[in-house]
Amino acid sequence: MQPIILVVEVFFYYFCTQIIQNRKHLITTMERLDLTLAKKLLKINAIMLQPDRPFLWGNGWNAPIYNDNKITLSYPNVRRFVKVELSRLILEHFPDAEVVASVAMGSIAMGALVADTLGLPFIYLRDMPKDHGLENLIEGNFKPGQNVVLIEDLVSTGQNAVKALHEVRLAGGNVLGMVTMFTYNFQQAIDAFTAEALELISLTNYNAMIDAAVATGSITKNDVATFECWHQDPESWTHTAIGLD
Repeated sequence: MQPIILVVEVFFYYFCTQIIQNRKHLITTMERLDLTLAKKLLKINAIMLQPDRPFLWGNGWNAPIYNDNKITLSYPNVRRFVKVELSRLILEHFPDAEVVASVAMGSIAMGALVADTLGLPFIYLRDMPKDHGLENLIEGNFKPGQNVVLIEDLVSTGQNAVKALHEVRLAGGNVLGMVTMFTYNFQQAIDAFTAEALELISLTNYNAMIDAAVATGSITKNDVATFECWHQDPESWTHTAIGLD
């Protein structure tokens, strides 16, 4: 039996050593996590940049950027990276979380993956109540008094997040905070979250995306002025305002 025990001990030592080495590597690279993810999102076109041919957002805004983080689900390596890092954010910032709740339809898949990783129940919030059955706004097994962490794939104006926050609170839940893959850092969202005392933790953001885009050649340094002009006033921005054809 002793040889077997020795093999197990050696394996356990090796396993622990690898964990420590990986953790040291993670600590040394933590400051660049936002830049690393931004580069990954740009590479798979989850973030698309067109300063000379703006996109039209669903809220009517013209924008030189379009973000569709659902694409990450089609890339196992990126999907796994995001899942692990979002799970880490919850463990580090909201360790008392009892339920993971996706804010919108686009974040349901990633929210479910994160909840599964953490071994927590999962729920999601509808934009509108169902017009049949129980007419639920909150889908899933949720009990009043539970500690909830909200999860979103991206934050722009913050309206969806605030609406979800109100619904969870109305149902008796205690919202600890919110994690997201990407935030635009719009002042409108910052003000809304401050007013609601909602803490937002994001893996990456607009500023990191700009740095990553320049570093990878996705945009030129001259294009940065276009994006900054848009970012300062996205609601009224037009490409003609900066002299584009």
